[in-house]
Parts: sequence; C-alpha cells; structure tokens
Amino acid sequence: MNIYFFIIIFSLTAVCLLGLISRKLNRSALSPELPEEFKGTFNADKYRKSQDYTKAGIGFENISSTFMTLVTLLFIICGGFNILDIWATSFGYNEIITGLIFFAGLAILSDLISLPFSLYQTFVIEEKFGFNKTNLKTFFMDKIKGYLLGGIIGGILLSGILLFFSLAGQFAWAWCWLFIVVVTLAIQYIAPTWILPLFNKFTPLEEGELKDKIGQFAKNNGFEISGIFMIDGSKRSTKANAYFTGFGKKKRIALFDTLIKELSTDEIVAVLAHEIGHSKLGHIRKMIIMSIINTGIVFLLMSFFLGNKDLFAAFGMQNISIHAGLIFFALLYTPVSVVLSVFSNAKSRKHEFEADNFAAKTTKTPSALIGALKKLSASNLSNLTPHPFYVWLEYSHPPVLKRIENLKSHNA
Repeated sequence: MNIYFFIIIFSLTAVCLLGLISRKLNRSALSPELPEEFKGTFNADKYRKSQDYTKAGIGFENISSTFMTLVTLLFIICGGFNILDIWATSFGYNEIITGLIFFAGLAILSDLISLPFSLYQTFVIEEKFGFNKTNLKTFFMDKIKGYLLGGIIGGILLSGILLFFSLAGQFAWAWCWLFIVVVTLAIQYIAPTWILPLFNKFTPLEEGELKDKIGQFAKNNGFEISGIFMIDGSKRSTKANAYFTGFGKKKRIALFDTLIKELSTDEIVAVLAHEIGHSKLGHIRKMIIMSIINTGIVFLLMSFFLGNKDLFAAFGMQNISIHAGLIFFALLYTPVSVVLSVFSNAKSRKHEFEADNFAAKTTKTPSALIGALKKLSASNLSNLTPHPFYVWLEYSHPPVLKRIENLKSHNA
C-alpha cells in the first residue's frame, strides 16, 4: 500500500474519531447541579437551556464532522482530485490560471456540501435557542461577499504561491513565505477600513460616560486608538462580543451593540482592559511572530513534497501539478497541524489568564470583569463544566470558572 495514502486516510479518520471521543467526554461532564459561583446569574431554566444548547452543538458537530470526513475519504478513494484536475486542465490555460480554476472548483464544491449544515446550524439550532437574528437574505449576501472577498484575496495569495513555485527554483518556499507575510500584514492593516465594513456597520460610539471611560483607560495605560465603534452585531445574533482590529495607529475598538446592552459601563471597560492587556503584554506580537515562523516552516516542508510522485500516486493523479500538490501536502500535514493546535491553544489559555490579571490590576476592580464573564456566560448559554480533555484539545480560552477563580485571587 502507498505509505502516503495510508498516512492521510489514517490521519483524517483518527482526527474525526478524536473529535467524537472528546465531545462524548464533554457531554458526560455536564452536571445537573448549577455551580455555586453562578447561582446569582443562572436560574434553573437558564442553566437547563445552556446544557441543552451544549448537547445540541455536540450532536450537530458529531454528525457534520463525521459526514464531511466520510465525503473527503470517498473523494480521495474515488479519484475526485484527479477528475477535478482533468477538468481544470481541460480549459487549456497556463499553470497559474489552471491552479486558480482547480481551487475555485474545490472551494465551491466544499461550500455546496457544507451549505445544508450551515443553514441548519443558523436557522434551526441558533434559532431554537434564541440567538439567530439573521434572515435568508443576509445569510446569502454574506455568502456572496465571502465568495468575492475570497476570490480576490485568495486569488492574489494563490497566484503568488503558484508563480513562485513555478519560477523561483530552490528558494521558492522562501519567496512564498515572504509574499504571504507581506500580504497578510497588509490585509490586517486595511481590514478595519475596507473589509470588515462589508459585513457590519461601524458607528462611532456616541459621546457619554462609556466613551469617556474607555478613552481615559486607554490613555492611562498608553494605548493609542484611532476610534471607538459600535457594531450592529444584533443584525445576525444576540451573542455579545468585543474586539480590536488593525495595528499601529490603525487600532480600533469594536463593541457589539449586544455587549453594550448586556453589560454595565465598568464591566465593558473591564472587558476592553482584558483586550488591551493582550496588546500591552506582547501577546499579539508573539502570536504574529509564531505564525510567521510556522508559515515559513510549512512552506519549507511543502517544497519537499510538491513534486513527489508517490504522494500524487496516493490520490490516483495522472499529472503532477503545483496546485494539487498544495492540497495533498495540507492533507499530509493534518496530524502535525492537530498537535501544533494543541500547543497553540495551551499558549493562548495562558495568555488569557495574563490578560485577565492585567485587567484586574489596571482597573483595580476584578469584580467588574467577573461580573462581565458571568453575564456573558449566561447570555451566550456557555458550558460551565467542560471536560478537561475537551478543554485541552479545543479551548483557546480557559473555562469561565477557572478564569473567575483566578480573578478572585486578586481580591485576596
């Protein structure tokens, strides 16, 4: 048996089974007894609803991930990539255009297969639990915008990669690495002004206590911002959130209108203090650097496999091409990607604790962030008792009870 075929089939199957096991453990960890810490935030009905929401999510993920894995395995075994490659090549264009046709066909096929799951999740599960505010028009307009944006950005990125691997010889991987880094950073710079407004309306936060307190906190902690905006998040969901976009002098604070409605002024400032903490403590810079290093390693490894005949034989390919090689390497890289994500999540959870500590120290009111975490957990129907293995495998943030326990130590 072709060793690459075995590795890829085994990896995809193992990852699917690992997900099923972790979600089963997570479901088993659901406790009928409300944690003492949340008895003032959750009532019995709300807590039961949060557990039902977790169960619904687990069941949905089990079905969707298993189905998509089976489709992928069948596509590989039945020579789907070879059929797609023959179709893309039949247009008679050069390697770059052919590659773009190949990727476009694969992306559209994948999206069409996953579309029923996206619709079900949005209009059945999220609707049932009172989260969904999206209508079909908005849903499909988001799809169209995503296609256009993905076509433009994805087309630029893929064209550059295909061009460099076609012409740059031995050091093509390094040119691809540099190209991806430059384009990615450029996108981060223009996203707040040109990309994100395509999906949400950004309204400058009106004058008042909230804006004054946020501005004063940012100034006191040497955090420069270009603006504070409210997002019409309620257009799609009742879930609340806040985040920063851009970097340098282009940093923006973005508050969901649902967050402003749910939390008090001090609680919102505490949430933003946490986010500012990520920047002041160098977390964002560290993650960018690690991402850049990881991208370089991936391209270096990729360069050894793009022309590997045995790898192409594993997929029953008639022709060896750069565009197909990119996909095959990504599939071969699956187990490495899973292992790296576990380490990345562990690092991220550590950063979250550190950002919480920063917020507690700088606001001098850890109770404000505790209150925000409790309210957000209740409004988002969060799972309060996730299984440790599921947290280890999937969580980029610590469980909320762990975060509250850490914050309470600042009151001691």
